[in-house]
Amino acid sequence: MKWNKLYTYPESIRSMIKGKRHYAIADHKLPSVTTILSATQSDEKRESLARWKAKVGEFEATRVKNVAATRGTAMHKYLEYYVEGQGLLDLTDVGQEAERMAKTIIDKGMPDCDEIWGSEVVLSYKDRYAGATDLCGIYMGRESIMDFKQSNKPKKDEWIEDYYLQSAAYALAHNETYNTDIDQGVILMC
Repeated sequence: MKWNKLYTYPESIRSMIKGKRHYAIADHKLPSVTTILSATQSDEKRESLARWKAKVGEFEATRVKNVAATRGTAMHKYLEYYVEGQGLLDLTDVGQEAERMAKTIIDKGMPDCDEIWGSEVVLSYKDRYAGATDLCGIYMGRESIMDFKQSNKPKKDEWIEDYYLQSAAYALAHNETYNTDIDQGVILMC
């Protein structure tokens, strides 16, 4: 894995507008890709989530969501430090679990990452949407968008369609802005 800073990626500030994540790009506040995907979810997916919440109860659903979000943030931070060539030590229970998950991604996914152009890359498309992907670069010889994900359990392909759509939106934005030919999204999940 080597760094090759081919592109100058913009700085951006994330903010919440009416409870939805937006990115400030130039003079525009653009909705995030995840905000758009959430708003355009299928009725089937919404109903499935509602059934799960009804089954486990609102309190448990919120607890599971918050634990996963906290662990995911910690795992991302560990991976971000790793990519930047720094170490991170978090001795909390969540930090130790996140470190184990990050090390799985490092050991099984990162050897195929040939080149990194940027980490925590903010991308936008024609003043329509924006978002931040974990890595842009070359993966297994192909220009790629790479994203880290954590999961409480193994996922079926149909459960993670949003991950593919998110990667495609980031690839489209990168190709439009930097004249690249990204045709691969890589989801590194543990």
